[in-house]
Amino acid sequence: MSKTKEIIPAAAAATTLSLSAEEFHRLKKVPDAVEWLENLANARTRRVYEKHVSEFARLLALEHPDQFREVTRAHVIAYRKRMEALGNAPATIRAKLSALSSLFDYLCEQNSITHNPVKGVKRPRANNNEGKTPAISDGQARRLLHAPSADTLKGKRDRAMVATFLYQMLRREELCTLRVGDLHQRRGTPYLRVHGKGGRLRNIVAHPVVVERIYEYLEEAGHGSEKKGPLFRPVKNNVTGRLDKGLHPDSVDGILRPYAATAGIDLDAFSAHALRATGATNALEHQADIAKVQEDLGHANVSTTRLYDRRKSRPEDAATLKISY
Repeated sequence: MSKTKEIIPAAAAATTLSLSAEEFHRLKKVPDAVEWLENLANARTRRVYEKHVSEFARLLALEHPDQFREVTRAHVIAYRKRMEALGNAPATIRAKLSALSSLFDYLCEQNSITHNPVKGVKRPRANNNEGKTPAISDGQARRLLHAPSADTLKGKRDRAMVATFLYQMLRREELCTLRVGDLHQRRGTPYLRVHGKGGRLRNIVAHPVVVERIYEYLEEAGHGSEKKGPLFRPVKNNVTGRLDKGLHPDSVDGILRPYAATAGIDLDAFSAHALRATGATNALEHQADIAKVQEDLGHANVSTTRLYDRRKSRPEDAATLKISY
């Protein structure tokens, strides 16, 4: 008796499709990882996931797509232990395992493998109390808002960018994918249409400071009528000479860091993402509903929003500063 007949009872076997055992168990050729990557809507996610999966493949010396079929849970556990030994942060390990799981889920959907070996592998616990991204103080935020020049094209662009980060709480990529027409009105109120993670759109009420600065920038830049064109663009391009493309997310921190230095912000702890945390904290300090903050940040879960709340870490509220002898 074949192994197939031993596993499948006679009654069940009679109701299965008319496939031979060989045909039933034969899997398609494992598709190229490019197919999986192309199904990821977010460009940044594609880059990060490709990096993580490539690292896994190098560790296991996987040189051909078909070899992914041979990966077991034991391989994934060994990968996790390797990351732990290298001192990877818990959040980094979770991100890498998520990337790997995404690939194997796709291969399962394509009937290229029978199961996802990442399923069931324990992942490090998340720190649900506070994220690692620092927020800057309100005073630093005010200085940063006024650090770029109001008299030059670059300065007007950067003033609009800083305001958009601090008041609209966007991610870098969300800011860079804004189109001119994404600043629009609904029932007389200005909104920003934001292209978020996973292709999800959200409309956020635009702060008056953001609206004013964007209009000042567009008047100087001259592309305000190009509704489908990128909103924030380079002011010079030494490579191709083209100025009609949007800024690249990787360039944003480099643009903002000189202003942060002028504002007296510690550059070791500064990034555009810190401005996102700053805006969220400021909104919560001024009695904003955390559900509304979650909605504007584009978080699927309110627990993620709580990671951006820095109200408990305000140094001026420290118990040590309340001591007086």
